Amino acid sequence: MQVTPERADGRWVSPAIPTIANCLLALLWGFSTAGGWAETAFCGEGESRDDRCAAEFGPAVTASVPPAVLAAAMVLLSWVLPGVRRRPERQDALLTLAAVTWVLAEGILFAGGYLAKSGG
Repeated sequence: MQVTPERADGRWVSPAIPTIANCLLALLWGFSTAGGWAETAFCGEGESRDDRCAAEFGPAVTASVPPAVLAAAMVLLSWVLPGVRRRPERQDALLTLAAVTWVLAEGILFAGGYLAKSGG
């Protein structure tokens, strides 16, 4: 028998689903930054690699780190803090906010890559 927390609207979605989504977004950000996916996408690779673009892309990676760290902390805290974990609405809100923050970190990479590619 599974005991599910009560929700105001009577619906229940496992918190594992948004947690997995956050983990996938974290993986995407990690591959985009540390794995070099974003730099390769915007600046090319091999002989067609634009070194100026790659140099200008570095600040975008640096700027995307704080939102990524914040998002990771929110996911971790949603599971570690009993006051959040035992209140489904709070946990849902924190996991949703974390996902939005991951998207913000990716958006910073995209905008920075676009500016680096355009020379600007």
